[in-house]
Amino acid sequence: MKPFLQNLAQTLVSFGPMGIFLLTLIDSSGVPLPGVADALLVGLSASNPSRAPLFAGLAIVGSVMGTMILYRLARTGGAALLDRHTATGRGARFRQWYLRYGLVTVFVPAVSVIPLPMKVPVFCAGALGVRPLTIAGIVFVARLIRYSALAWLGAELGANSLTRIFSYKYYLFGAVAALALALIVYLRVSDRQKAMA
Repeated sequence: MKPFLQNLAQTLVSFGPMGIFLLTLIDSSGVPLPGVADALLVGLSASNPSRAPLFAGLAIVGSVMGTMILYRLARTGGAALLDRHTATGRGARFRQWYLRYGLVTVFVPAVSVIPLPMKVPVFCAGALGVRPLTIAGIVFVARLIRYSALAWLGAELGANSLTRIFSYKYYLFGAVAALALALIVYLRVSDRQKAMA
């Protein structure tokens, strides 16, 4: 992380609960602050378990709002750029694939505690005209799972729970890959059933 971003992250961490909201808002809107909000959420939940649901809620709201800022930027500025590259040939095939299966590339990074790129899929969603409520809903569900789990782990296992999670990083990578594959297979089977109906 660059020195400016490190200083920004440290400042926001010092804000406590409001820092969680601001960190997730900024990170989800396109400024990379990987893992900082997760660590703050776990730490605050460990120090004040009864308020863990509030901390998770602040993280969820901040993340959804930040995602929608990035989505809006892409919707207004990225559509023309992407249209030029996705009108014909491979670009058109990418557009069709993304509109059908690409939202998996938004959900999986949003739910994963392992840092995965989420900005490009969200930008593509905005530029390709995916409905805003669809993106907001996907990010809300994914972040609800992720941040509720992290807040619960912090409240139950203490501030070291994030370190424990990352000690199983290879299993986590496998679980994330399996989740992405399962979602794509589910969508394909669902598409076939609709076509046969």
